[in-house]
Amino acid sequence: MLNFDELKFDEKGLIPAVVVDALSKKVLTVAYMNRESLEISIKEGTTCFWSRSRKCLWRKGETSGNRQHIVNIITDCDRDALTVTVYKDGPACHLGTDSCFNETVYESDLYEEFSLDALMKVIEGRKIEKKEGSYTTYLFEKGIDKILKKVGEESTEVIIAGKANDKAETIYEIADLVYHVMVLMIEMGISLEDIKKELASRHVIDHKVKQEKMTSK
Repeated sequence: MLNFDELKFDEKGLIPAVVVDALSKKVLTVAYMNRESLEISIKEGTTCFWSRSRKCLWRKGETSGNRQHIVNIITDCDRDALTVTVYKDGPACHLGTDSCFNETVYESDLYEEFSLDALMKVIEGRKIEKKEGSYTTYLFEKGIDKILKKVGEESTEVIIAGKANDKAETIYEIADLVYHVMVLMIEMGISLEDIKKELASRHVIDHKVKQEKMTSK
């Protein structure tokens, strides 16, 4: 562990802290810490910053309830900046958005990054806009029974491909299953964040169980 004295605070006694979501890996916000707020953050396990505008300590979520639970704090090679990885209780931005970073300044045409979040937005758009000829829109129009039937069918296809030990076919069928499950999620108002939080809670439980087994030996 690095000693606080090895960190390089600026002439105002501040160090920038880039806050990152532990689940999505998105940058949530950039704030500043002084030595006291950093000590409080570590002691309490939730983020505490120094507000440059109000010139006082600022515990994130103190009034909104949108606290950020710290996973780790890492400094860079120059030791003059921090990344703070957190599990968040709610929106990180004061505008009510998930992250403070939402406005695209530049995006290259050469690279089109795929993400499950982007796919969820496309699927959600098909439900809202009802695009003619869209298979996804067709599923939403048919309703929950049709969607559940497709999830069941695709689950069976995954089992058949897996049983045949056909890796390529299994990948293909899993992709089909994931897509139809995501359609079901949109239909039921379930977000990827909901699933990530559930999986994260199981990881914590599993970690505790492992620790208990080790200490009981």
